[in-house]
Amino acid sequence: MTERRTPPSSSARTGAAARAEPSPPVRAVDVRGWVGGIRLSGFMVIMLSLVVLGAWVLVPTLGTYLDQRQRIAALEHSVTVTQKQIDDLKAERARWNDPAYITAQARERLFYVRPGEVVYLVDDDIAPAAQPVEQAKVSDTVQERSSDWAGQLLRSVTQSGLAKTAAGSDGR
Repeated sequence: MTERRTPPSSSARTGAAARAEPSPPVRAVDVRGWVGGIRLSGFMVIMLSLVVLGAWVLVPTLGTYLDQRQRIAALEHSVTVTQKQIDDLKAERARWNDPAYITAQARERLFYVRPGEVVYLVDDDIAPAAQPVEQAKVSDTVQERSSDWAGQLLRSVTQSGLAKTAAGSDGR
């Protein structure tokens, strides 16, 4: 059956003979013997089928549950944002109930003044660095270019119709 080999003594081995010695044979695993050793009873088959059936029924339910939890979280966030906006609007409404705030807004936005006050409006109060640069003057002479615009239009339309790929909106 299994042959046992004894290694030769160290004095009997030479350098070349020690290197040429074959390695022990690799044993193959017999999968058929392993699978054949598994025995299924009727109870085990029923329990396995119940587990598979339960997973088949519960997985969609679990997916629905997780989807609903995400929607609830999104709605709670929406409620929080809306409540903050409501609080901001209530604070603004309370400010508009204050006569001093109304007076300040009328002066800033509508340039209202009280009788007897003198208001000076400063025109052109932009810093010189922020002012736009003037453009160069346009030439007085008309220049004529020798080009066939109709031919260029036709070539452009033809080339775009025969193109193999279309360019995206960002130019790629």
